[in-house]
Amino acid sequence: MRVNDRIRVPEVRLVGPGGEQVGIVRIEDALRLAAEADLDLVEVAPTARPPVCRLMDYGKFKYETAQKARESRRNQTNTIIKEMKLRPKIDQHDYDTKKGHVVRFLKAGDKVKITIMFRGREQHRPELGYRLLQRLAADVEDLGFIESNARQDGRNMTMVLGPHKKKSEAQAEVKAEKVKSMAEKSAEKEAEEAEVKAHREAHQATAAPKKPRRRSENIDPDMEA
Repeated sequence: MRVNDRIRVPEVRLVGPGGEQVGIVRIEDALRLAAEADLDLVEVAPTARPPVCRLMDYGKFKYETAQKARESRRNQTNTIIKEMKLRPKIDQHDYDTKKGHVVRFLKAGDKVKITIMFRGREQHRPELGYRLLQRLAADVEDLGFIESNARQDGRNMTMVLGPHKKKSEAQAEVKAEKVKSMAEKSAEKEAEEAEVKAHREAHQATAAPKKPRRRSENIDPDMEA
């Protein structure tokens, strides 16, 4: 953006600090109004005829713009596509393990590409892979949805599941759960320490007093202690 004396045109369309339209004025008059208001003359639309300029605090404007850009970068997250491979005749134990990974990925806000791998005669029975994909999608429907329907790709059949929650929301929830878990562990530790201390104090209060140590009768009374 060109500011103040760097604006080298004979006239500009001036906009006031509150967004009000002042109209087309000479550049000298626009600079004078900016100086009187203790503001800057900033060119906001250089390609217009005449260029559009606005009266504003340019330093404050740059600061606020940088803050917004920084906040936007902080909230921006890269979408990651995880992949999970299954066989059409997978057993229940392996299926539960694979499904657990898919659940973890969706909870983290990541997309998951499910790939069914066919071998030999399995390629002639694509319905096995389709039913398996639909079963998995139904089992995790509370965490994700079918973003890309099942389709055959050579020996493989693929489907993409998308998370219901955005990556940033998922990360915030995971962070909140960690904080909650740490607080609970700290509270449990304090409770255990308090219980041990109370038990020790109660034991000390009920313990019988120690008997005074008596002098042995076998000691010669003439022997010095």
